[in-house]
Amino acid sequence: MLVKDVMTENPVTISAGASVLEAKELMNRNKVKRLPVVDKSGAVVGIITASDLANASPSSATSLDMFELGYLLSKLSVEKTMTKSVRTTTELETVEEAARLMSDYEISCLPVVVKENILVGIVTASDLFAAFIDMFNTRTPGVRAVLVAREVPGELAKISAAIAEKGGNIVSLVTSKAGDFEHRKVTVKVSDISKDALAAAIESCGVEVKDIRSN
Repeated sequence: MLVKDVMTENPVTISAGASVLEAKELMNRNKVKRLPVVDKSGAVVGIITASDLANASPSSATSLDMFELGYLLSKLSVEKTMTKSVRTTTELETVEEAARLMSDYEISCLPVVVKENILVGIVTASDLFAAFIDMFNTRTPGVRAVLVAREVPGELAKISAAIAEKGGNIVSLVTSKAGDFEHRKVTVKVSDISKDALAAAIESCGVEVKDIRSN
């Protein structure tokens, strides 16, 4: 799955010269928590988030009244508040690489750009959660099993064949680290099969089932 499959195209943006008050109103109106900041050509020059706006606002202990507060925010520009060093991605990047970038740099979104840093979309942590749900086919009824298979060629093919022989249809299969270099943890979801039949199919391959449940 690629970023272009999960991103929001043509996201709401703002200019660096706009005020923080305008940014706040734009976020509220469009129910978003961040705005890419673009120049006249549409190139990304920064990003401003709801957290940035909160940090830019006077504390609740301020003696300013709402009119004075509104005036100050109307004079404070997005450029003074935004993050200028922005991590970006491209439409053809994989969702797992986008997730790695967000995790490594502790950010919640990535503007999606093409040549000349022109903005074409945005991918957020929420988009990746949705992709995660899709990859595991969470909303499709079936039996989910977790097993630890040997890290050898043909092991997954053998397990898949055993499941097929029992009439099961694999609707998702994801592997992850198992704690050593000789094994992989496998999470597989199968439709058209009972829990007992799936367990029997996997165990017939000499593989232990660590967890199995219907969902």
